[in-house]
Amino acid sequence: MTQPVSAPPIAERVRTLAATAAPTHVAVAGSELKALPARGGVDAQGRPVLLVKPGEVLYGCRDDLAVTVDLVATRSLGETERARGMLKIRGWASTVPGHEVRETAIAIAERCPDEDLFAVIENTGRAPRLLRVDVADVVYLTGTESGVLDSDDYLDADPDPLLDQAERMLHHVNSAHRAQLVAAVEKLTGEPAPDAWLWELDRYGATVRAGRDRLVRLPWPSPAATPEALEQALACLVCAH
Repeated sequence: MTQPVSAPPIAERVRTLAATAAPTHVAVAGSELKALPARGGVDAQGRPVLLVKPGEVLYGCRDDLAVTVDLVATRSLGETERARGMLKIRGWASTVPGHEVRETAIAIAERCPDEDLFAVIENTGRAPRLLRVDVADVVYLTGTESGVLDSDDYLDADPDPLLDQAERMLHHVNSAHRAQLVAAVEKLTGEPAPDAWLWELDRYGATVRAGRDRLVRLPWPSPAATPEALEQALACLVCAH
């Protein structure tokens, strides 16, 4: 009997995490400087983009500066934020070309809600800069996996095609149907799970956080090809009790 694919390929999973992550720090290779606080996001190609303001250390940096950007993807569990994946993307930072600034600023706006993005687009006076990192490799650490992806494997992959819909469904279940989720998880695992939360949701299955250090992966019988199929699979899970 053929077993269902239980999880996305690791390159897809890392790209999905990157798409929902925000930069926290940036370190300059070969520098004695400590890692600097960072803000920004990740563009559609998976490259980190940093918003750098006048007066900050990287504001006047040269192009092709070797850097490491730390990114963290989090999940809200009620009023608590938990890290669900950490990435270190190593590469070379350069100023985003003028004709790409607007599109790039829009791409990172959700993860970087900063009014200075408008100043970047308007480019008047001593405006902030957007630095884009060309990827050399990616170090990843999730709840269950760690490793390194080279630039080709990382950049050639795409995030989960149902990412946006999956995130909306996940937030809806955690905010409006958590009691049903807890009952379903307890029935499926045969153990108490009062702290159960939906942790990950993708076309291959769902991951439930059933305790501080316990993640339970629940694969679908077959991958969900459409948002409607994903919604149906999730409904069957939540109503399992």
